[in-house]
Amino acid sequence: MVRGMVQCTCHTGYRLLEDGRSCQDVNECAEEGYCSQGCTNSEGGFQCWCEQGYELRPDKRSCKALGPEPVLLFANRIDIRQVLPHRSEYTLLLNNLENAIALDFHHSKELVFWSDVTLDRIMRANLNGSNVEEVVSTGLESPGGLAIDWIHDKLYWTDSGTSRIEVANLDGTHRKVLLWQNLEKPRAIALHPMEGTIYWTDWGNTPRIEYSNMDGSNRRIIADTHLFWPNGLTIDYAGHRMYWVDAKHHVIERADLDGQNRKAVISQGLPHPFAITVFEDSLYWTDWHTKSINSANKFTGKNQEIIRNKLHFPMDIHTLHPQRQPAAGRNRCGTNNGGCTHLCLPSSKDYTCACPTGFRKTSSHACAQSLDKFLLFARRMDIRRISFDTDDLSDDVIPLADVRSAVALDWDSKDDYVYWTDVSTDSISRAKWDGSSQEVVVDTSLESPAGLAIDWVTNKLYWTDAGTDRIEVSNTDGTMRTVLIWENLDRPRDIVVDPVGGFMYWTDWGASPKIECAGMDASNRLVIISSNLTWPNGLAIDYELQRLYWADAGMKTIEYASLDGSNRKVLIGSNLPHPFGLTLYGERIYWTDWQAKSIQSADRRTGQARETLQDNLENLMDIHVFHRHRPPVHTACEVNNGGCSHLCLLAPLPKGYSCTCPTGINLQSDGKTCSPGMTSFLIFARRTDIRMVSLDIPYFADVVVSVNVTMKNTIAIGVDPREGKVYWSDSTLRKISRAALDGSQFEDIITTGLLTTDGLAVDAIGRKIYWTDTGTNRIEVGNLDGSMRKVLVWQNLDSPRAIALYHEMGYMYWTDWGENAKLERAGMDGSGRVVLISNNLGWPNGLAVDKAGSQLLWADAHTERIEAADLNGANRHTLLSPVQHPYGLTLLDSYIYWTDWQTRSIHRADKDTGANVILVRTNLPGLMDIQAVDRTRPLGFNKCGFRNGGCSHLCLPHPTGFSCACPTGIQLKRDEQTCDSSPETYLLFSSRASIRRISLDTSDHTDVHIPVPELNNVISLDYDSVDGKIYYTDVFLDVIRRSDLNGSNMETVIGQGLKTTDGLAVDWVARNLYWTDTGRNTIEVARLDGSSRKVLINNSLDEPRAIAVFPKKGYLFWTDWGHIAKIERANLDGSERKILINTDLGWPNGLTLDYDTRRIYWVDAHLDRIESCDLNGKLRQVLVSQVSHPFALTQQDRWIYWTDWQTKSIQRVDKYSGRNKETVLANVEGLMDIIVVSPQRQTGTNACGVNNGGCTHLCFARASDFVCACPDEPDGRPCSTIPGVVPPRPEPTSASERSQTPPGRVGTSTTKPLTSLEAVQGNCSDKDARRGLCTHTNEAVLATMGEGLHVSYIIGGLLSILFILLLIAALVVYRHNKSKFTDPGLGNLTYSNPSYRTSTQEVKIEAIPKPTMYNQLCYKKEAGPDHSYTKEKIKIVEGICLLSSDDSEWDDLKQIRSSRGGILRDHVCMKTDTVSIQASSGSLDDTETEQLLQEEQSECSSVNTAAATPERRGSLPDTGWKHQRKPSTESEV
Repeated sequence: MVRGMVQCTCHTGYRLLEDGRSCQDVNECAEEGYCSQGCTNSEGGFQCWCEQGYELRPDKRSCKALGPEPVLLFANRIDIRQVLPHRSEYTLLLNNLENAIALDFHHSKELVFWSDVTLDRIMRANLNGSNVEEVVSTGLESPGGLAIDWIHDKLYWTDSGTSRIEVANLDGTHRKVLLWQNLEKPRAIALHPMEGTIYWTDWGNTPRIEYSNMDGSNRRIIADTHLFWPNGLTIDYAGHRMYWVDAKHHVIERADLDGQNRKAVISQGLPHPFAITVFEDSLYWTDWHTKSINSANKFTGKNQEIIRNKLHFPMDIHTLHPQRQPAAGRNRCGTNNGGCTHLCLPSSKDYTCACPTGFRKTSSHACAQSLDKFLLFARRMDIRRISFDTDDLSDDVIPLADVRSAVALDWDSKDDYVYWTDVSTDSISRAKWDGSSQEVVVDTSLESPAGLAIDWVTNKLYWTDAGTDRIEVSNTDGTMRTVLIWENLDRPRDIVVDPVGGFMYWTDWGASPKIECAGMDASNRLVIISSNLTWPNGLAIDYELQRLYWADAGMKTIEYASLDGSNRKVLIGSNLPHPFGLTLYGERIYWTDWQAKSIQSADRRTGQARETLQDNLENLMDIHVFHRHRPPVHTACEVNNGGCSHLCLLAPLPKGYSCTCPTGINLQSDGKTCSPGMTSFLIFARRTDIRMVSLDIPYFADVVVSVNVTMKNTIAIGVDPREGKVYWSDSTLRKISRAALDGSQFEDIITTGLLTTDGLAVDAIGRKIYWTDTGTNRIEVGNLDGSMRKVLVWQNLDSPRAIALYHEMGYMYWTDWGENAKLERAGMDGSGRVVLISNNLGWPNGLAVDKAGSQLLWADAHTERIEAADLNGANRHTLLSPVQHPYGLTLLDSYIYWTDWQTRSIHRADKDTGANVILVRTNLPGLMDIQAVDRTRPLGFNKCGFRNGGCSHLCLPHPTGFSCACPTGIQLKRDEQTCDSSPETYLLFSSRASIRRISLDTSDHTDVHIPVPELNNVISLDYDSVDGKIYYTDVFLDVIRRSDLNGSNMETVIGQGLKTTDGLAVDWVARNLYWTDTGRNTIEVARLDGSSRKVLINNSLDEPRAIAVFPKKGYLFWTDWGHIAKIERANLDGSERKILINTDLGWPNGLTLDYDTRRIYWVDAHLDRIESCDLNGKLRQVLVSQVSHPFALTQQDRWIYWTDWQTKSIQRVDKYSGRNKETVLANVEGLMDIIVVSPQRQTGTNACGVNNGGCTHLCFARASDFVCACPDEPDGRPCSTIPGVVPPRPEPTSASERSQTPPGRVGTSTTKPLTSLEAVQGNCSDKDARRGLCTHTNEAVLATMGEGLHVSYIIGGLLSILFILLLIAALVVYRHNKSKFTDPGLGNLTYSNPSYRTSTQEVKIEAIPKPTMYNQLCYKKEAGPDHSYTKEKIKIVEGICLLSSDDSEWDDLKQIRSSRGGILRDHVCMKTDTVSIQASSGSLDDTETEQLLQEEQSECSSVNTAAATPERRGSLPDTGWKHQRKPSTESEV
């Protein structure tokens, strides 16, 4: 400081002026970013303030948004994620996306919206990722920008492909093109709903940033200099600024909302910024190059940070926070949508009512409800319209499904329909002009439908097919289709009709291109133009000038001529690279051009004044103008359809019209009526449909038999010409069905017992149907309605296929392509079977009998020949060779017809020489059987014609006459004419969803389904021979039901209180029903009708399974395979319970009684054996020591029959020796119980047999007496326990007396007989007690003749009770010790895989004693901490998981049980027999158990018992439709 000099300073908030003495106030508010938002300067100071929704931070300068922590929401192409900017926490919101680009959200509705430029869709979902749905799915090409108006609930988006900005409601409705002019490549978009403005970037040839009002008005450019790729755009609502990024200039810029004060914020370190958002004082942006999200200060560009890097491909970004969508703005449209009928769009001060694209306004607030005038054009993958009702001429996609390659179009304003052809799906469809009511009209026998025309006068649809070279017509709904022109057509293209003159015109661009005309009924055909044509495409008629216009893509011209072809002139001959579609409207002609990719128009008279309506449109096809001014035309078809029975087609005058019939049907001589149907035709199966080809007409056209049912795999086919019905087999549905040839009267005739019905033949003379089944290896016959079904041939069949009949000779012929392929013959009753041909056959497929030529014809797909021989197999010779892969074969008159898999065609040849081979129809994949039918041919003499041959059931021809026969399993009586209604002795067995019988009267052992309805999971069965009813348990429904043997009168006997009813037994004498319930561990009894239900035994039961009764002896037997397996016996009242067998038992499953030899037989599924003992448990012996997994068994005569889960079969052995083992029935899934019904089975009686022993409710026979008992729940009838005494109905005096049984009390087994002293107790006199007037619910009383009981009975009873108590105590001690100390001999199990013995095709599993630990593998349904079951329905024990629950419970179980094979399809799972575990005294921990279960060889892992069938020859037969049996060779061929 120089001495004497003075220096001045100023206070804070002031600055020193240049004079060095004066101070001036500093304007802090002028400094960028001094305050975050608002700033007020004052003398010597300043004050910062914040907008609504923000608060000032402690630094008094920056603002903090109120509300939750901000979240950055960004699109990552394959997903949408969230990241917390300050913590970099990263969560996934939506994944598995295709190509998510643009993004926005609606905070108050908790929605996120995004665009996908691969799918060309705009989607939305909840902000938690749920409820994903499409919002806009049509008419998008590259939707790169998206913005939500959260105040007025609108969605705005940009599309750089269509060069448009559009708006719609949040659900995509009322979509409108908002801006379309002077847009090139609009990209980012941002809204300011409070101001009613919209901002967007455009990076076309003149990059710019623009804004307009949100209704599209007041559009302005706010920046168009120093821009190249303006990508991202965001608005800072609190700071009243906009920010954008430019990826080419590597800069982030900002400006005021009007474009003023533009400034670069960051101009370094930005390789490729894409999208940007702002929050508080920070900018956040995504960068394609660094694949990161970055941030920086919005004022200075400093403090740059990487929020998250190593992203997949970050695209759009937004800050998810309520202050980014402030609710402060005014909703200009109010609560009633501004009174607008459709869209209410805000502007700067007010709002505008707007209409969806193409709809004109009818008033200031209302829009038209429909379009009156629009240009319709096809673009392969979509069909679009351009409304002529509005000025914008924007194209709008009609929302249609599954448009793959649309070519031809037409329309009918009468019903508002638009019609189109699709050459990818080979179909013709229609829909309303708004896309509703879409339906396929024609989708069969089309190959390349390229032209389409609507006759709007008579409602007909005309089309050309360049693949079949035909012109066809039908009603507009596709019915009554017929071929009009089929000759001399070579790739017909477009077609137009003139209902006014009755003519149709079409172009043909084959080898000699031409334009032809004919009457609309195909009369008077004439070529009108044939020179100077190359590719004549679109056609159009000018009704006013009587001209025909056409476009020629080869000549590159649009020309016209008079309707007769004269006065030809070129209208436009330049700048037409490739015209395709053509139409006229008003004074203009419109066309599409493939190469110019545009829709253009010109003056129709001069070709001048050309305009382009739309360009840059790929794949343009046909074009039409939809309008409502077609001229009315009056024709003869208006009145009564012109008198025609079917089609009335217009024709030129003087005729005016003619009648025509649907394809294949001839017109009768009156010229108006059609025949009832085809008389001579081919009919063939094509897997999913059945088709006919008429032979009455001069061309081959296939017509679908319109059966209103879904076919899956239709193989064999047959026809009854008398009734005009077609019969077919479906190997997937496993049914034989029939319907009338017109598709009506559909019905299934055989629905059970079929596997793969390859061959089928209708005996129209004898009114029978015959079929072969390669799955069951049977040939069967039945009436035409499926009744009286009988197995004719079942032995020595190995894949029978085709079958043919010769009723007059009484023969049936069939081919067999098993190991030794052969051709066989037998009488039509199965007699006199002979092999005709057995050498040099491979896959003999088709078979036909030539009655006129007395020869057999067959097709062999392996030898590739069609051969013939005499009817006895002699004089064999080859007709045709090679044929590629023949399948079906038939003949009619002098021709043979066959289907071929390889050529996918039907062929024809001369039947005698094999010459003159022609293609009948081609391009038919999935061809199967074929039949040729002539309905005019007389049928022939019916051998059984008179009174059905005297037969009560079936009358079947054979060479010398006929024989009577009975349905399967029933024997013919000695009169050789009549049959019983059912077999005398038969097996009844259950297989989950079916109950079937196998007759033991006949030797074929064929199973016949009993048609009981509503079978779900049937386990146990029994039969009552008195009433002839089947009783069964269904553990899915938890019911016991009964029905008659014919399946009728099904009723529920017990419908409540059951858990898993495993065993069932009918006491046919006392009319009682006994059952075991493994879920509740009880044995219960009731009357056969379900009344008088009583719990007999509920103590010391641990998994009771099978149950059997011996009424004559008064015994009840049951098996129990709980912790200690045992077989027990008691009296029928549950008394005198005795353990018969409790040693050397594993899983005693089935139990049956031999009433003759007084022995018990049981199967043990763990020890794999069948054993027996006497009724006291003595004289035990093993009958069969090696059975796979037996479940149930029964006995008849000298045989023991049993069901086996592992071999899926029913087997039998001699009950005395255990030898002569036979398989009765093989390949049956889910076999369960089995019983015998026989007159010898339910015999004998007891005291309960007469008048129920005098008991009022339950009567139980015992060894030497009987007792009466009362149900557990009173049924309102007074119950007496004294025989013959009915007590008076007691008058209830109080609520307590009214309830005889305390709720929840379980009845014990029958009590000891009452003495007089006991009867006196409870206010009951001795006299009343003797008269039976004292009611004792739950107690059974011994029926005695004397006054009281002998004292010895009382002593004996007391001793018995004492003994039982001692026994129970011993068992408890034994169990306790056994669980602590495991037998070392049983502890170490070895695991053995099944060894397949291919000779017998049985499975042998090493039998090992059951460890005490097996229950740890047997998950019972008990509530646990992790698996708390609400409803106990599953019981996984020993083997049955008799599953009756829903899948969720089963899934819980599967999490525990990790078995290799999973569940059997039908919910029955079998427990492992042999597992490798080291049993220790301690329990396994979780990991050990899991490991153990993974090793477990569960029976659920569908063991293939058929083992590996040895291969028969180098290549396998051609069963392409088979699911399991043999692989197809169609693909190999």
